[in-house]
Amino acid sequence: MYERRNQPPISRSAFRLRLLRHMGIVLAVLIGSMGIGMAGYGWLEELGPADAFLHSASVLGGLGLVEVPASVAGKLFASFYALYSGLVFVIAFGIIVTPIIHRILHKFHWESDHAGHE
Repeated sequence: MYERRNQPPISRSAFRLRLLRHMGIVLAVLIGSMGIGMAGYGWLEELGPADAFLHSASVLGGLGLVEVPASVAGKLFASFYALYSGLVFVIAFGIIVTPIIHRILHKFHWESDHAGHE
């Protein structure tokens, strides 16, 4: 997926495309996660689409619950969805930061390996 140590760093335009692909992956994960949250809140708490969206977005965004769920099933769902949302945050951050860190490290190693060869 990424260039190896003995390969030159990719161009800036190719790097921008790589970043856009990674951001697209994160967007897909977030949309899917919102869908899971909306389905759970809608089904277990019998919320309408707007309220289910509000609850899902608040938990997924790290703000927490808008209101305490009424049912035991809703409380369990909200608990597990909050734990899942924390993992989504960490994974999304990793997906976005990985190409940036790779580029920095790759340029550093490429320049140090080829400094005396030119």
